[in-house]
Amino acid sequence: MTSHRIAFLIWPGTKAMTLALAEEALRVAQRVHPDVVYELLFLQAEPVAEGDWRLPGEPWAGKLEGCQKLFLVADEPPTQLAPALASALRQVVRAGCVVGGLSAGIYPLALLGLLDGYRAAVHWRWQDDFTERFPKVIATSHLFDWDRDRLTACGGLAVLDLLLAVLARDHGAELAGAVSEELVVERIREGGERQRIPLQNRLGSSHPKLTQAVLLMEANIEEPLTTDEIAQHVCVSRRQLERIFKQYLNRVPSQYYLELRLNKARQMLMQTSKSIIQIGLSCGFSSGPHFSSAYRNFFGATPREDRNQRRSNHPFELAPSTVERG
Repeated sequence: MTSHRIAFLIWPGTKAMTLALAEEALRVAQRVHPDVVYELLFLQAEPVAEGDWRLPGEPWAGKLEGCQKLFLVADEPPTQLAPALASALRQVVRAGCVVGGLSAGIYPLALLGLLDGYRAAVHWRWQDDFTERFPKVIATSHLFDWDRDRLTACGGLAVLDLLLAVLARDHGAELAGAVSEELVVERIREGGERQRIPLQNRLGSSHPKLTQAVLLMEANIEEPLTTDEIAQHVCVSRRQLERIFKQYLNRVPSQYYLELRLNKARQMLMQTSKSIIQIGLSCGFSSGPHFSSAYRNFFGATPREDRNQRRSNHPFELAPSTVERG
């Protein structure tokens, strides 16, 4: 009976659920199948400030060798990557270790070039940002990806989906099924399934005309349709459409549409290097002042103020003494 060593390299701020989903799948596998033996190692990627809450784990202490699989775990993109850790990660990859990124744990791997040419599942919140920063990575909107010796999961429950796939690949579908049954998982999801929940679930409504109208809005951000045009497309009167929006979303169609465009603009501001005017135009605003005024009224700050504040709080880079990428 051979022990399979799996390490989790954890960044500060990681939610307990993200790590627990992966750990529990492996521990249940050992409980239901006596021939499955995992040695689990939990390592802290960075020092945790005195008094801060922290997940279990010891400092990584300069070495990551001896693992068959290594998962990088973070729930927000890490702000920096120390050269010593960057060197250690490259070394374990050269040694043949299978490496993976859970949630924002994909960022350090991508920064080092360790995902170049690989598919990687990226959470929908970071799609624009990640694609712009790492064009050599094949970013997907999948729940998870297993591309050769790289494993990535977008986060949330997709972490459990990925670990069930690992169990199925390593020990057979029967074990994965037994673990999912033990954890009361309704079904084992495939990696290529979509991340975002169906629109009617997000809206909290199954009204078909409302769903059709919102889908039209989401598909026409750059050149917004008028309320009359939307009503015509979904085959209802303008007045009926307004009544449906008011009943289910407590706002008129034009207000919902504006909020949709502004939220898209904010996502682009935070995640891309496009100019403010480019973003405004791509989200259906006719001019810079029009965009800035609408944005300030909704978010309480101008696009420039919001972008500067957000980016000053969330840098992401190698620490001083930068190690070359790739």
